[in-house]
Amino acid sequence: MRKITTGFFISLLVFLFLSGCNSNSNGVVNEDLFQYKDSYVGDNSAVGNIAKQLPSPTGEQISELELKTTEPPYGIVLNYVPAETTDQIAADYKELALYNATFIFALVKNADWVDFKFVEKAYRVTREALESWYGKDLSEFKSEDELSKFTQKYFEDENKVNDFFK
Repeated sequence: MRKITTGFFISLLVFLFLSGCNSNSNGVVNEDLFQYKDSYVGDNSAVGNIAKQLPSPTGEQISELELKTTEPPYGIVLNYVPAETTDQIAADYKELALYNATFIFALVKNADWVDFKFVEKAYRVTREALESWYGKDLSEFKSEDELSKFTQKYFEDENKVNDFFK
C-alpha cells in the first residue's frame, strides 16, 4: 500500500511540475486573435476574448466591457481601471486606442465605434475614421502578423497618431 501511495504522490508532483512549466507568467493563454474573425458585437464571448488579448496600458486592466447592440451604429466600450501595480509609467493612450481599435475592427464585422476609457483619458475611435486614416478596409486582413506589420509604419510617427484625434 505504501508503494502505491508513494507512486501516486510522485506522479502527482511530476504532473504539477510539468503543468507549471507549460503555463506563462500572467496566466493568459496566447491564442490566435484571428480565430475570432467575422465575429459580431453581440457575441460576448468572442468580443471578450479579443479584448482580453489586446494590449492594455501599463498598470491598468480592463474592468468592464460594454456591448452596444440595441440599434446601429453598434459599438464597444472598454473601461480600464488601475491594476494592483500602478508604479509603472502609463502607455501612450492614443497609440494604444488606435492599435486596439484596429484589431477590433478587423475582427468584429459590425463594430462601428469603440470607446476606450482609461484612467486618465477617454477616446472614441470609429471604423470610418480609422479606415480613412489607413486608406484600407481593415476586414481584408487575414492574420495577426499581417495586420501588426501593416500598422507599424503608422505608429512610428507620433504626429500622425496625434493628428488622428484632432
